[in-house]
Amino acid sequence: MALEHVLAVVPVTDIDTANAWYEAFFGMPATNNPMPVLVEWKVADFGWVQVTVDEARAGSTLLNFATDDLDAQVTELASRGIVAGEIVDANKGVRLSTTTDPDGNTITLIGGFRVDY
Repeated sequence: MALEHVLAVVPVTDIDTANAWYEAFFGMPATNNPMPVLVEWKVADFGWVQVTVDEARAGSTLLNFATDDLDAQVTELASRGIVAGEIVDANKGVRLSTTTDPDGNTITLIGGFRVDY
């Protein structure tokens, strides 16, 4: 199997509210707006986050983003009005901070992530 991209899908109840929140979270407007109920951000070379209206599933998504500087990322988010939770030590040098979007989808920022533990 040859995969070209990985797309994480975030279900929301209101696309306009979600679009504004994710613009603040990512610090940029959506990369694409392919249809009225879908906006998407290219967040890595082959990784995308799609935000789409799906009222039945809204609030049930878990997204994890690894960052090279968790403290700086949490501070930057705060400057854009996104409040991330307290940074906590997880295990083996990994640290976490969690926030939620307006629908309750959970986004966890990971510091100290590595491929091999």
